Amino acid sequence: MKPNLVKSKLLSGGVSIGTFMFEFDSTGIARIAAEAGAEFAVFDMEHTGWSVETIRMLIATSRSTDMSPLVRIPATEYHFIARVLDMGATGIMVPMVESVEQAQRIVASAKYPPMGRRGAAFGVSHDDYTGGDIVEKIQTANSETLLIAQIETAAGVANADAIAAIDGIDVLWIGHFDLTNSLGIPGQFDHPRFQESLATVLAACRKHNKIPGFMAGDVASGKGLLDQGFRMIAYGGDLWIYQAALRQGVRELNDHRGR
Repeated sequence: MKPNLVKSKLLSGGVSIGTFMFEFDSTGIARIAAEAGAEFAVFDMEHTGWSVETIRMLIATSRSTDMSPLVRIPATEYHFIARVLDMGATGIMVPMVESVEQAQRIVASAKYPPMGRRGAAFGVSHDDYTGGDIVEKIQTANSETLLIAQIETAAGVANADAIAAIDGIDVLWIGHFDLTNSLGIPGQFDHPRFQESLATVLAACRKHNKIPGFMAGDVASGKGLLDQGFRMIAYGGDLWIYQAALRQGVRELNDHRGR
């Protein structure tokens, strides 16, 4: 099975930069992102309406690269977690994680026994249709799979320390828009309550040696997040990156024409 380069880099104290995919479900998008230097892509199922068949294609066309294909599933359910891992995702992101019990359910659904209860299927897409020692495959999958819990509610922040303490959870990822909504301060990212929440999650990560993650909407924001201690950063999403680049080019050409 392929090593998870993102997880090994993060666990060794490094930083990993990737991106989100929300819109462009093409056979080339993963390879384009990998060529641009993205170390991971999070293929989103929460807000896109993408089916498991679309996700299967996106994962499959990622596996020829060194980029890690991650999937944000829509809910904490075994059939979402196990299915995308069986399709070859090297990790999952779970939204709205609020409790120890929920974090434990994520780990149990993603890990093979004795760590969890993931159903066994080998010689399929997640192990590239190969044979080999089953015990070794189980051990590799359990150690290499990256599990990301999104902290994006007031309850999640309140329980961040306990969630971070769960063995098997690797990353606590701030869902910043939903978190401000939950705090009653929509979009107010400079508000003291939001900043206090970030500090709480960062402290939980430091205490339990977990990775703090965040999606940066622009380069300046990303630099600030890195300076704060976030070590897994998604630089925007496909549609916004494309739109921003197109807008800039069109504006500059129109400005040149109008001189």
